[in-house]
Amino acid sequence: MNILTKAIVSNSEMIKNYKACREKAEGFGKIFVFKNNQPDAVLFSIAEYERLSSFIEFLESLEEEEILKVTESLLKGESGKRHSVVQ
Repeated sequence: MNILTKAIVSNSEMIKNYKACREKAEGFGKIFVFKNNQPDAVLFSIAEYERLSSFIEFLESLEEEEILKVTESLLKGESGKRHSVVQ
């Protein structure tokens, strides 16, 4: 997963400046909250949440075999946690 540095906020920044973080999430679609220099949470804009919800509803409409094919193709080649920060 690639994470834009502009879309990262610290846990303490999130606590102190929720409104600014929410506005940043609106601009990027989502922001990543880091705690101890590790991804800890994600704050989605409502538009991004609705987009993801639609995708989840689509997956739920598929048969189990079809879901396995989709998830296998998405996960192909990924092992363990990988996070890269890009500027």
